[in-house]
Amino acid sequence: MTLAAALTQDAGRVCPLDYTYAPDVFARAADFAAETLYVVGGLYGNAAALAAIKEMTARETSLPEIVFNGDFHWFDAEPRWFAAIDNGIAPYRAMRGNVETEIARPSDVGAGCGCAYPDSVAQDVVARSNDILALLQKVTPSAARARLGALPMHLVAQVGPLSVGIVHGDAAALAGWRFAHDELDNPKRQNWLADVRARSNVDVFASTHTCAAALRDFALPGGRLTIINNGAAGMPNFAGNHAGVITRIATTPSPHAPLYGVVRDGVHIDALAVEYDSEAFIARFTERWPPGSPAYLSYYMRIADGPDYTIAQAQPR
Repeated sequence: MTLAAALTQDAGRVCPLDYTYAPDVFARAADFAAETLYVVGGLYGNAAALAAIKEMTARETSLPEIVFNGDFHWFDAEPRWFAAIDNGIAPYRAMRGNVETEIARPSDVGAGCGCAYPDSVAQDVVARSNDILALLQKVTPSAARARLGALPMHLVAQVGPLSVGIVHGDAAALAGWRFAHDELDNPKRQNWLADVRARSNVDVFASTHTCAAALRDFALPGGRLTIINNGAAGMPNFAGNHAGVITRIATTPSPHAPLYGVVRDGVHIDALAVEYDSEAFIARFTERWPPGSPAYLSYYMRIADGPDYTIAQAQPR
């Protein structure tokens, strides 16, 4: 069976081989250093959230380094909307998530959305995500495809004394789910986490991809390991709340009240709420994705009311 045939057979659930890497890749000199780092995962084309994040930086004592760690495109499957998001993040560091990777991939390969959804996700949700990606591909200019495909899958930052691995999924795959809250709470993952800590030499991993925020702090044989998953910057993260969430890692306390966080080695690791104009985003969303469309069926209830998930589930334990 060819690669294209294998991917097509399970589009949206398979993790393509070119998504994978070894935890050893993080044991390198930092790609950049920062006193204040914002990690913005899962913007999903939300221009209102992007504007709110830029406003948040104005309250910092020094300009934060902002990294968009993938899936900054998604709902923006319309030429002007796509261009606005692409131009909006252009001044900042960016990494590709599965969305950007599959936008750039030839459409006949058949990887679908590249989400690598676990079995717990219903097949109709997977199929709709594949449909959204196909529509997004159609509006992406060829130059943008090439540029997005060339973005890195991971970065290493130095914040104070800490090495920070920035990923989209987890420490071994762009679309990995092992930094999801339930996986981090699974005792069977302890050996894998210990291996990641030993091989990566990373103190903190910042991720996204799973759409559910989480912060966990582990005491492992090879040292302490902190993992923070921001969930989604451009969608609601908690029940009854419209705010997105981003990760802030900095040598100084946040000027914004954190939703939750930890301090280690003098570095503040926090989840911050992104209070964007929800009405403006919903109006833009429903204009492009009316009732019955794949994005409306999969996401409208979350965008309007928040997911069935609480801050208590996300907080460190």
